[in-house]
Amino acid sequence: MTPRGLARKIRKFHERPPVTSELERALATRSIRKNDRVWYTSQKEHWLGWLSEYDGPGAYGRKTWDRSAEFVYNHIVCPPMVLWLGEAAGLSKTKIQAAKRAALTAPATLAAQCAAIRKIIPWAIIEERLAKAAN
Repeated sequence: MTPRGLARKIRKFHERPPVTSELERALATRSIRKNDRVWYTSQKEHWLGWLSEYDGPGAYGRKTWDRSAEFVYNHIVCPPMVLWLGEAAGLSKTKIQAAKRAALTAPATLAAQCAAIRKIIPWAIIEERLAKAAN
């Protein structure tokens, strides 16, 4: 799947699933940077904005942009963004809750929290779920 194909799927998903919203609130209360402002209003918008720049260098000056959706998923460093994709794609609430707990008990770095989520929700599970989603 390409980043563009992933974006097509994401456009059909709900903007604010509940468990992701709980994770966002929990992480915000723990954050050292509580007053930071972000450009997006939801993780759906965050994903679509991120993917919209994958056809070129984007905001980070990428040298290589011929990447798969799997690569993108595995390189996101925003725990709610990673969790949102699984929840929005319709993974079981049990799996989503387990991933949320893993993020909250991981070391307090974005990379560690994302890794904890991806350990429970690897790309293969996301891809399988996306394949079942209506085109």
